[in-house]
Amino acid sequence: PSDANTYAYLKAQGRGNSWVELTPDPDADYDLYEGLDLAAVEPLIACPSSPGNVVPISEVEGTDVHQVIVGSSANSSYRDLMVTAQIVADQKTAEGVSFHINPGSRQVLENLVEQGGVLKLLRAGAIINEPGCLGCIGMGQAPGTGQVSLRTFPRNFPGRSGTDGDKVYLCSPEVAAAAALNGKITDPRRLGDQMEYPCIAEPDPYSVDASSISPAAPDSNVEVVRGPNIRPLPELEPLPDTLEARVAIVVGDNISTDAIMPAGNMVLPYRSNIEAISRFVFHRIDKTFPERCKALGAACVVGGENYGQGSSREHAALAPRFLGVKVKLAKGFARIHKDNLCNFGILPLTFADPSDYDGIETSDKVVIRGLLGLLKEGALEIPVQINGRKITTVLEVSPRQRKFLQSGGALNHYKGGNV
Repeated sequence: PSDANTYAYLKAQGRGNSWVELTPDPDADYDLYEGLDLAAVEPLIACPSSPGNVVPISEVEGTDVHQVIVGSSANSSYRDLMVTAQIVADQKTAEGVSFHINPGSRQVLENLVEQGGVLKLLRAGAIINEPGCLGCIGMGQAPGTGQVSLRTFPRNFPGRSGTDGDKVYLCSPEVAAAAALNGKITDPRRLGDQMEYPCIAEPDPYSVDASSISPAAPDSNVEVVRGPNIRPLPELEPLPDTLEARVAIVVGDNISTDAIMPAGNMVLPYRSNIEAISRFVFHRIDKTFPERCKALGAACVVGGENYGQGSSREHAALAPRFLGVKVKLAKGFARIHKDNLCNFGILPLTFADPSDYDGIETSDKVVIRGLLGLLKEGALEIPVQINGRKITTVLEVSPRQRKFLQSGGALNHYKGGNV
């Protein structure tokens, strides 16, 4: 609920006027009640190399650990880092363990400094890094070859860390802190013999980052300064009424956005240069994809279940769109990736009959007729011909996303004065 705790936080940020109380109605009833015995809950850990490869920590306890990273985009709040600091206070990181702290923001770091957390971390042997993604997307902090890295991140797909064959586990700050001290994966409850669980109070007052810059007024004359590697977003043409494309690649289930558009220090320097970064689309699967895709003019990507899982990386939609991908056919899409496809004018179609996936090959011709009319009338079923074979696909998107697709993307839609 949005209650007094929410209000206290917003007030500390100078945003108390934005607070609205949101609580259940006094007579609210519920269809389902769940009881949870917290004393019986065992910490979990995600093993290499998928966030879904989750096991109780007892199954991997004792595994040697060489690197521990707390923070980045997740588990990097003041509370997360202060709990870590209190656990390792007055102790030393185990020999051979590289211990990193990535604050989630400058504001988090300021409050950690003011409450004494940074000194406790430094004296324990931690390296404090500037706020940012860092090791989560392979920008530094790459683990050594064959070494185990424990991270409090949300993703550990193969090679994402910047090291081929990496062994990255995902865990809570408590598990990470225990491993940093012991040099092995450790159930943090074992630390109960040494210390009480840290009781962390929010700072009062809460330090607000004074370096934040408010956006310029809409009518201000702002000059955008771009270096040679910073390019404006490319213009994206609307989808045609008759869409003819060739299948550029066929991939399997659980293709992640890391597989579509890799991260890492080789790729991310081109993040503001779509033409350059597009050269790495499907780099880990088929290095010839970008060149072949551009040569097709209009391309189709065919995937299995859960296509586009993982990070909400919009470049995994934008870069293929730049290369000419107009439609993606899959057994199923990850929700956020499907949103991004609509935002950049790529048609996300699922097979009405998943068996239609079988037999589709690279270079097959894909034809969709009367597409704009189907989008406008809100059709759920979209007829598709693949090498003359008729199949039925499904377009499950919101009315607003249909408008994005008609315009060739969200930016085109709003540039056209639409709302």
